[in-house]
Amino acid sequence: MLKQTEGSHAVAEAVALCRPDVICAYPISPQTHIVEGLGEMVKAGEVNNCEFINVESEFAAMSVAIGASAAGARSYTATASQGLLFMAEAVYNASGLGLPIVMTVANRAIGAPINIWNDHSDSMSMRDAGWIQLFAETNQEALDLHIQAFKLGEELSLPVMVCMDGFILTHAYERVDVPTQAQVDAFLPPYEPRQVLDPSEPVSIGAMVGPEAFTEVRYLAHAKQMQALELIPQIAAEFKQTFGRDSGGLVRPYRIEDAETVVVALGSLLGTIKDTVDRLRDEGHKIGVLGINSFRPFPIPDIRDALEKTQRIVVVEKCFAVGIGGIVSRDVRMALRNRPQPVSTVVAGLGGRAVTVASLRKMLLDAAADKLEPLTFLDLDWSIVNKQLERDRQKRRSGPIAEAVLRDIGVIAAKMV
Repeated sequence: MLKQTEGSHAVAEAVALCRPDVICAYPISPQTHIVEGLGEMVKAGEVNNCEFINVESEFAAMSVAIGASAAGARSYTATASQGLLFMAEAVYNASGLGLPIVMTVANRAIGAPINIWNDHSDSMSMRDAGWIQLFAETNQEALDLHIQAFKLGEELSLPVMVCMDGFILTHAYERVDVPTQAQVDAFLPPYEPRQVLDPSEPVSIGAMVGPEAFTEVRYLAHAKQMQALELIPQIAAEFKQTFGRDSGGLVRPYRIEDAETVVVALGSLLGTIKDTVDRLRDEGHKIGVLGINSFRPFPIPDIRDALEKTQRIVVVEKCFAVGIGGIVSRDVRMALRNRPQPVSTVVAGLGGRAVTVASLRKMLLDAAADKLEPLTFLDLDWSIVNKQLERDRQKRRSGPIAEAVLRDIGVIAAKMV
């Protein structure tokens, strides 16, 4: 059914259609509307046989999800930013125990300084935690990926993170196609756990593992992620057959057949990049786009094949590793090892800064002319940066950087109580 709705509400409806047994909820912007919507549906009796548990923290949310999943319940939670960091220990435990929890991460910057707006710092911080990470470009895809995530996670007995850009998607109203309960039931079978705590067949879960077996256990976690590389496209194909639309998969090429320059990105930023590329194509520039849907596992063969014929690659990412540079671009370079194409990193949109068509256009024209630096920060104000660096050189006690920069640009920092 087509309806105009907020992205968070669309995700809440998708999760409800998946018939969860346990939903663990703790509010943090910008995911709060998701669990609020689910709470309202559970209270109204629209989600049958589901326990909605209000917990005291994000750590508790993941801990309850772990206990519920281990007991054989289809479990769901959502978080963002500092909340994901707070549950980090339990995030690693969920994957290490092989529990198919589905979690929405409404992507938001990590402080300090505190920032509630969108970038990919939070989910990227957990990229090595053993969770499958799927990134949504649109609200329709965010809805669709949650339905696929339950099937994927339960088949492999692995947890799945569905990442959607905070505010840009979570709070945006647009038209989505919400499937019927019958459609979802036909696609997603009842939960049959691969492992479960059962008093009639007692087993240990979370046992201590020493040096004699730890490497093997960790390798088997890697082997499951490699199995996901085959299963993700299969499930996407089944989804298309059932629901009649393409959604999910590993990568999504756009106008790359004859492209001399290809932009690689993930999340909602892909929409603005595609609009920019369309305009540049009209002017005769051979530029294409490769969207990454599955960041973990990272689809090395698919990326390598998709970028085989291009002359240069530009990775635009909403996160970076301080002290080294790009995160996604590092993985892209690994996929292209022994290939001659240069890979440039463009860091954009940190802390919710707008990524405009004008800025992307200039950057892509520089890239096509081989004028782009290996590491570029889109729209970085060098006058502000250099002023602070000079202040540091002149005065040992130059004060907190964030507050100094806000004063330089004429913004009064809010006092934290």
